[in-house]
Amino acid sequence: MKNLFILILSVFLVPLAVFADGKKEALDFFSNYVNAANTYDTSVGDMYSPNAKIIREVVKPNGELVDVGTDTATYVKQMRLSQATAKLRKYTNSYSNITVTPLPNGRYKVSALRQPKGETYKLKMYQVIQKQSNGKWLIVEEMMQTKEQIFLKFR
Repeated sequence: MKNLFILILSVFLVPLAVFADGKKEALDFFSNYVNAANTYDTSVGDMYSPNAKIIREVVKPNGELVDVGTDTATYVKQMRLSQATAKLRKYTNSYSNITVTPLPNGRYKVSALRQPKGETYKLKMYQVIQKQSNGKWLIVEEMMQTKEQIFLKFR
């Protein structure tokens, strides 16, 4: 009877431990992403899957939301070009209300509110990340809101 109880308990606890580890790894990955982005590390581009879905949700002055998508290669190229200017301006983001939600297929959705340095507003963002067969975590989808209207020209 005792062995049966241990067997039943392990059937339920082992998946919970695996889930908890994945959730922690996803949060650690996101923390590494934030640190790399805020220190202008060029490795940020390597954190994206080559075929990631990248969405910038432009918040227009009237409150209307417009989604602008791009491919990963273009996004990473533009990000690397703008890092020098960001570094000169000491542009960083802080994140609050961070949550990690498990999704099917070993994916995790990290959601947060992003606050650009010097601003009082916060913008929604999320990243869907997935551990690859080689053990490396990558961003496979990202949505960040922005008030930068320049993104609309790419629509």
